[in-house]
Amino acid sequence: YRQLGFQEIPAYYPSPVEGMVFLALDLNQPADTVTDSIDASGLSGLSGLSGPGRPGRPGRPDEQLQYLFDYNRAWARQMTELDPDFFARLSEQQNPQYLWIGCSDSRVPANQIIGLLPGEVFVHRNVANVVVHTDLNCLSVLQFAVDVLKVRHIMVVGHYGCSGVRAALAKQRIGLADLWLHHVQAVHQRHQSLIDSLPAAAQHDRLCELNVLEQVANICQTNIVQDAWARGQPVSVHGWLYALNDGLLRDLGLTVSQPEQLAQHYETVLARLASRTLNQPLDPVGTQ
Repeated sequence: YRQLGFQEIPAYYPSPVEGMVFLALDLNQPADTVTDSIDASGLSGLSGLSGPGRPGRPGRPDEQLQYLFDYNRAWARQMTELDPDFFARLSEQQNPQYLWIGCSDSRVPANQIIGLLPGEVFVHRNVANVVVHTDLNCLSVLQFAVDVLKVRHIMVVGHYGCSGVRAALAKQRIGLADLWLHHVQAVHQRHQSLIDSLPAAAQHDRLCELNVLEQVANICQTNIVQDAWARGQPVSVHGWLYALNDGLLRDLGLTVSQPEQLAQHYETVLARLASRTLNQPLDPVGTQ
């Protein structure tokens, strides 16, 4: 790897599936632009990193992002080795059972977190995992997932350390996104006495949790989900939190599978959160 210009062993993908095996394959078959730079004496034409985790030439950024194409080829090659029919099967149709509605944060990738392959989870992401009844983007995803793909589970997945939630809590002005974060500020206002009674360090975590609670309620109240329940279609809406510091999911304890369950389950979870007067994030699933 040093001969190819890396200063240290690269690790671009966090999951065991998309790990060093992919990069090892890729480094054995470098891109043409890299191969062309190898002169007759060997690999002297290559020089270190142009940035953290970015192979290239110092002072000369890789504007074509060739290394991303390299990683793509390595990934496709490895998937084919693991399952020769994977892409043929994937190209025919998608049949996911899950819709993931999460935050756009680059540290919260849906498939990797729950260990699912492409084609196994339908995904919508936005800043602070907000579901708004006027957001045609989100509602289009929701309708396609429920009415066409017939997903059985919708997961709203927030995460601790969410920058959008933090900005909303601090009423921080960040630009155009201020309009979007008004929806999170509305969650704060609805539960202000609960949040403001906590130590400052705990307020952010609690707002992350309450934001998931409210977005689950918003999904359950859409005509899309209400109509699905009315015709007997099985679909459940779940509220989860992801922790960046350990990579584990937390179950908010809110699962709604019928319209009459929403009010009771909402109040139960709200009471449970209100009882956590200190900085007590939810326990990871399976560790309680």
